[in-house]
Amino acid sequence: MAIRKKSTKSPPILSHEFILQNHADIVSCVAMVFLLGLMFEITAKAAIIFVTLQYNVTLPATEEQATESASLYYYGIKDLATVFFYMLVAIIIHAIIQEYVLDKINRRMHFSKTKHSKFNESGQLSAFYLFSCIWGTFILVSENYMSDPTILWRAYPHNLMTFQMKFFYISQLAYWFHAFPELYFQKTKKEDIPRQLVYIGLYLFHIAGAYLLNLNHLGLVLLVLHYFVEFLFHISRLFYFSDEKYQKGFSLWAVLFVLGRLLTLILSVLTVGFGLARAENQKLDFSAGNFNVLAVRVAVLASICITQAFMMWKFINFQLRRWREHSTLQAPTVKKKPTVTKGRSSRKGTENGVNGTVTSNGADSPRNRKEKSS
Repeated sequence: MAIRKKSTKSPPILSHEFILQNHADIVSCVAMVFLLGLMFEITAKAAIIFVTLQYNVTLPATEEQATESASLYYYGIKDLATVFFYMLVAIIIHAIIQEYVLDKINRRMHFSKTKHSKFNESGQLSAFYLFSCIWGTFILVSENYMSDPTILWRAYPHNLMTFQMKFFYISQLAYWFHAFPELYFQKTKKEDIPRQLVYIGLYLFHIAGAYLLNLNHLGLVLLVLHYFVEFLFHISRLFYFSDEKYQKGFSLWAVLFVLGRLLTLILSVLTVGFGLARAENQKLDFSAGNFNVLAVRVAVLASICITQAFMMWKFINFQLRRWREHSTLQAPTVKKKPTVTKGRSSRKGTENGVNGTVTSNGADSPRNRKEKSS
């Protein structure tokens, strides 16, 4: 996305340029319609489906919770309306971060067009990954995932979720759905769109799969693990854009990336391949949300393993490309030194040379004289 220069003439209303410049304001107006709908009794029933979480169930208080009854949630078709509303919220937040943080940094740093788009991408994703990591870790700690890992498969199906768990998944789906219109709003290059579509599609496929198959406990752990590694990569890339000598973050990310893939496979096999495989109830029951059958378990493990293999393949290609670029940059230093013929000419060659090679700006370069004469 290029930095938009303010012009005296405003573009025509509802034109292509008008929508790009004012998409955040347009989306804000649409979101305000739903919020205003809550204020009137006639529209409140329809508006509340978009704004608040649906399908709540109040369970009676247990001995551990003698004073309060637990309010839990399950999923349903109305969640699509909630995801749509929070997708609008994600577009607004995206525009705020872009305008008030990233664009100001871009103006100071004077990045090229390529670095500009990559800086914006890493800036947006690092903010999202950091927020999701903190939120996801808070849920893991509050629901005792750290102290008892068997929660990942025990008492499956996990069709009832706490408010924090369900809101986390709704927010995740909303964010990755908002990435589709952002391809248009941010003027993404045509050659970058296929890569972005694959990237977004993989996130939606796995998050929606964990949500719909009631594997939300396992999905939460894997998301926090994956987001932490991705956050480290994008924050390292931000530091790299400010100082190209910075490489420590990428080295740490490379190690954690491989460990993250291994941990993902271990937790997935442990939960799906062993924990759920030994469960007593292994009958397909849509009403109870039980999908613990052999075919579903094989499909889940296959999708996770294929995705991890795909990511490792991309990672290896990325590392090989970096090594090639590094070796290309180091290659000029190995070139032979120019032979000394005359004292005067050799001195001029040394003054105009870099690492023993003569630059094209040399005053005594015969190629430059020939170009000038022609």
